[in-house]
Amino acid sequence: MTEQDVSIDELSIACRLPSFFHAVFCFSGVLLLISLGLFVWQASLHTLIFLALIWVSIQTRGLGYSFVAIRRMMDAGITKALPAIYIFLLIGMVIASFMQSGTIASLLYYGLDWLNPSIFLVVGFVLCGLMSIATGTSWGTVGTVGIVLIGIGDAMSIPLPLVAGAIVSGATFGDKLSPISDTTNLAAMSAGTSLYRHIGSMLYTSMPTFIIVLIIFTIWGMQYDRNALPENYINEIRDALADAYQLDLWVTLLPLLLMLGLSIQRYAAEVSMSCSILLAMLIAVVYQGRDGVDVINALWINLPETTGIESIDTLLGRGGIYSMAWTLLLSILALALGGIMHHAGFLRVLLLQIISRIQRISTLIFTTIAAGFLGNIAMGEAYISIILNCQLFKGAYQEKELDPAILSRSVEEGSTLTTGLIPWTTAGTFYAATLGVPTLDYAGYALLNLLNPLVSIVMAILGIGLLQKMR
Repeated sequence: MTEQDVSIDELSIACRLPSFFHAVFCFSGVLLLISLGLFVWQASLHTLIFLALIWVSIQTRGLGYSFVAIRRMMDAGITKALPAIYIFLLIGMVIASFMQSGTIASLLYYGLDWLNPSIFLVVGFVLCGLMSIATGTSWGTVGTVGIVLIGIGDAMSIPLPLVAGAIVSGATFGDKLSPISDTTNLAAMSAGTSLYRHIGSMLYTSMPTFIIVLIIFTIWGMQYDRNALPENYINEIRDALADAYQLDLWVTLLPLLLMLGLSIQRYAAEVSMSCSILLAMLIAVVYQGRDGVDVINALWINLPETTGIESIDTLLGRGGIYSMAWTLLLSILALALGGIMHHAGFLRVLLLQIISRIQRISTLIFTTIAAGFLGNIAMGEAYISIILNCQLFKGAYQEKELDPAILSRSVEEGSTLTTGLIPWTTAGTFYAATLGVPTLDYAGYALLNLLNPLVSIVMAILGIGLLQKMR
């Protein structure tokens, strides 16, 4: 039997765990390299992740692991996130097919009528929240409704990072609370609580945050009250869209409604997206009169439209598998890095040392949330972070006789909420590529993602919320 035929655990038998200081040294090296590269050198993020991968591999080799074992760790990190990679490819095709079918154009055409600049941020935030709750996917929401809102916000001269922040806030809020969301179900299952107990626990911290964010976006939106588009410009956009597409909502919205309906029926995201893509392609050919070969090719790389309005042409030319290449390649590198950090034990050793020193409940909740954020930084994917942190912290919550729903809530607030704020995570790269706004540009405006963990920590310090003993 060769090294290729044995598991990672078997390959690890003769290897040692890193010490706490070694784990800190390794993790600090990754953070320092990426921070200097992004903010000082303005280097390519892909290259920085590759260099971080080499750094962590050298540290892991020093623990006694062979090259084959290290590569298996990388493979395992990527394999665990394969569902997210499949979604990457499908979302690219969903966006392209919705452009071809006129779905996005119709939403834009009619959206120009009722989106007042002063309430635009609030409406966008709430709309994305409702869409994400219904579909269970923040990515699907950002890739459909989010693109429309970016287009309208751009036309109204509202700063795009602010618009993207409202979109990401709403999409994350809905995804976090949806009973058909994969992260919601994963957190409940990993923590050992029921799905609806988990959702009920999150409502205690999510609803106050939602209200705070709603108020802030309302205040911010008031300063754009004078940004209403001139009537002649609105008519110009609508005329250009009407010339390029048939815009009957009963037809063009069918792909979106199908995806929504299948999601509510608890079909897998891959199934609901694939069906909506096929329906959108059919509408593009039969109803919009587009060439079938052009529609098929658009799923690979969509091309700008020719409405005569540059911003609209660029918007309607988004989507396709090729458009996700930058995001996908970065995610694969980050997931490989996360696989080594996880399986070599660097993150586990780091967290266990911290957990052993925790005395207060509020400190435990703060540490759980911070660990989720660190897990996303290290492993590039919320799924892995959720599972790992539930495993690591479960004993501490049981020791303090806390309801498992508090664990699942805290893990989600650290992992699900922060993943979209980090440039190299699957969510952060996807949002940036889809909305056309760099992750670090919109991160400061993704208020729900930023404030929800803080609200949870404050509530824990004050002893309010779901801080109840198990019965």
